[in-house]
Order: sequence, then structure tokens, then C-alpha cells
Amino acid sequence: MKVRPALLLLENNHVLLMHYRYGESDVYALPGGNPDRGETMDTTLIRELEEELGIDVEVGSVACMGEVILPEAKNDVLHVVFSGQIIGGLPKLNPEHTTALAVVWKPIAELAALNMYPNVGRQIQHWLQMGPNAAYVGKIDQPFFQ
Repeated sequence: MKVRPALLLLENNHVLLMHYRYGESDVYALPGGNPDRGETMDTTLIRELEEELGIDVEVGSVACMGEVILPEAKNDVLHVVFSGQIIGGLPKLNPEHTTALAVVWKPIAELAALNMYPNVGRQIQHWLQMGPNAAYVGKIDQPFFQ
């Protein structure tokens, strides 16, 4: 199982997401990435967001975590979503480090209806309503991989 940390960045009741297009589907991903060997999850997030979006971030506590169980040909993924904040720069895509089409701020109220990766829009909304308590969400229903 792979581990993929991601960062939940909020501003004015909006969440920073990266927009991808897979086949006929628009997919919105929390920014993050795969740790390099020997790299901690917070260090991964700091590096990935600087490389992909040109921003400096502060990584906070875990908001939620859960697994995406993939078809046999791919590794399952444990997603760990951290809260965070931008401490420098403005988000702008760096095409040398990402295949994303755009970086967008989506309203929190729309998250549950978006095709997200990981598909944790409802969990993020719940976390924001209930306060900062880490939640293990178990298996994440990820429709476009099935």
C-alpha cells in the first residue's frame, strides 16, 4: 500500500483543488503527492506544493485518512489529509511538475458533489463542521477507478 499525503487549504470558505481531466471526467484533487524515500509526510507536502504550485505552506494536523482500494494492477493507497495554510506565494501551476489543467478554489458547500481524488468531500465538510478531530474514514469509495 502506498501512502499519499494531501493538504487541505482553506480561504474564504473555499478549498484549493487541482483540476484534472481523465477521459470524459473532470477530477478535482487535493494538492499533495508521493513521498520520496526517507521523506516524512509533512516534508513531502512542503516540497510538492512548492514544486507544483510555487507556494510555501505550513502543515497542520490530520483532518482525515482512509484507503482507496484499487484494481489488482495498481497499488492501494492510504490517503492522509492534513490541514494547512499558505504562508507564501500565490498558487500557480508549474507544468514541469504536474499534469493538472488548472488550480481552482471551490466552495466548501460544493465538495460533496465534486468528483474528487481522494473522494473525501463529505468528510471534509463534516470535519469543518465538527471541529479539528482526525477521522479515520476507512475505505474511500473512488468510483472512477472501478
